Amino acid sequence: MSRKDTTNLWGSKIGFILATSGAAVGLGNIQKFPYVTSQWGGGAFVLVYLLCVLFIGLPLILVEFSLGRSTRLNPKHAIESLCPSGVWKYFGLLSILTAFFILTYYIVIAGWTFAYALQMLSGSSLTIHDFSANTGYSLLASFLTLLTTSFIVSKGLKSGIETCSKVVMPILVLLLIGLSLHSLTYPDCMRGLEYFLKPDFSKLNFEAFMFALSQAFFSLCVGEAVLVTYGSYADKHDNLVSSALSIAMFDTLIALLAGFVIFPAVFSFQQTLDQDVGLIFDIMPKIFFQIPFGSLVGFSFFSILGFAAITTCVALLEIPTNYLIKEKTYSRKKAVTIVSFAAWLISLPSALSKGSHSFLSQLEISRFKIHGFYDLMDFLWGSLGMLVSGLGITVFVGWKWGVHAASKELSHGAPGFKRLIKFWGFHIKYVIPAIIFLILIHLMMSY
Repeated sequence: MSRKDTTNLWGSKIGFILATSGAAVGLGNIQKFPYVTSQWGGGAFVLVYLLCVLFIGLPLILVEFSLGRSTRLNPKHAIESLCPSGVWKYFGLLSILTAFFILTYYIVIAGWTFAYALQMLSGSSLTIHDFSANTGYSLLASFLTLLTTSFIVSKGLKSGIETCSKVVMPILVLLLIGLSLHSLTYPDCMRGLEYFLKPDFSKLNFEAFMFALSQAFFSLCVGEAVLVTYGSYADKHDNLVSSALSIAMFDTLIALLAGFVIFPAVFSFQQTLDQDVGLIFDIMPKIFFQIPFGSLVGFSFFSILGFAAITTCVALLEIPTNYLIKEKTYSRKKAVTIVSFAAWLISLPSALSKGSHSFLSQLEISRFKIHGFYDLMDFLWGSLGMLVSGLGITVFVGWKWGVHAASKELSHGAPGFKRLIKFWGFHIKYVIPAIIFLILIHLMMSY
């Protein structure tokens, strides 16, 4: 196995934070988080979610960062270098496969966002059912998204991924702030914000707690090799603790800003809330076409979605690309080409399962509430794959590699972390594995 390319580092700490935040910030932040918040107590749920991020999400980020920076390798090779024998390396391999397979269906919905941005400029908007059922539209949108992603990753760490993140993430934030301020001009905006953020502690129950835990886990890219791989590019002098905190807070900020955009609009124009993609792709376009400069506002909104999606796609493609570079000593361009072509082939059933192909669309596993091939992939990789690999890597760091070794790595650049070693060590050895297992059980029972 070659370690060629392992000396690549982020050009700056801000580049590291923005790139990793870009990987974490995805469509779930903008589509799912606001709805879940409103359904489970508004501001009360936000408080619980922030606590989950602080005491569960942040320690998990540090688990993967420590493993990545210490070895300068991806999860499979990192674990293998520390423990050549045994099954532990297969948890690392699972996390890489998880990133790859998530990419194969994530590019489908990512393609929708860019297509809708163009539709808003043209003044027309197909329903999401009509768009996704159109084979040509759906396949072209996902292909162009993958092509753009491949171009960025092929340019390398600094010229491609980091440069893209430094450009895209500030634009995303500025657009969200601008649209949030614009939403305050809507006639019934305060009722929407009240529905979104007013604390209602009566809605906090076990289900709400599990939703907050799950949202914190999935939103922060735990268990899909991103944090280990991106952490392997971090400088030894970087403070990984402050970087992890910045990433977690940035991710949460984006989700909250999305709620400031969506809920005032929904309430001001008497539209119904919908947890599914219909809220974003059917209801929001209707609203935009009712307001002054609606086409421009709608274009900005879907551009935000597109930016969030593309930075996630870039991270998901980088993971298997990095693996092939290390495993096969391929050049970056060759590795990107192989992974992209494989991802495109495997993406076809997901793209066709939203109405284009009857069998793929009607595929059903009633026990797990799976309707269509896309949902099957999301369940297998976006849920089970992330949880199992995240659990395996956490247990490996806590029990096999050891809290002392991981803490020593985290103390480079963050000497104050030494005061938290006992607390963090207890968390990753006992508390977090138990919580991940609980989320896994809840996932299986709730489907």
